[in-house]
Amino acid sequence: MPRSRNKTSGPVPGQQAENFRRSRRDHSLETAQDYAEAIADLTTAQGEARVVDLARRLGVTHVTVNRTLARLQRAGYVNTRPYRAIFLTDVGRKLAAESKQRHQTVVAFLHSLGIPKKTAELDAEGIEHHVSPETLRAFERRLNKP
Repeated sequence: MPRSRNKTSGPVPGQQAENFRRSRRDHSLETAQDYAEAIADLTTAQGEARVVDLARRLGVTHVTVNRTLARLQRAGYVNTRPYRAIFLTDVGRKLAAESKQRHQTVVAFLHSLGIPKKTAELDAEGIEHHVSPETLRAFERRLNKP
């Protein structure tokens, strides 16, 4: 005999599709944040960011970097030209700075809890993209308490 489905469990009809759309949008923003931060770091350290450097830093292929850069360029975060360095736009620089600050705050907060620096860095890489502005402000308030 087939089991009856509990009508109170699971997403509201139509909500599941919206949940998946939001998840894809959030993941796309995560990628943009990671790339913007990496481009900014490489530019500061080496004077420029190149596809090969991004691929090495992010642990992906140059094909993946090129495809992602095309999306980031359409979104207005970067300017690229064939065989040239990659440049952040004003919007890209702002995204990179916000991402770096969020990452540093999460690392500092985790470290303040006694989590070793290396583990805090690894954990922050996932948390930084999903922490709400409200929670991030709470982390900052806790860190600023004497």
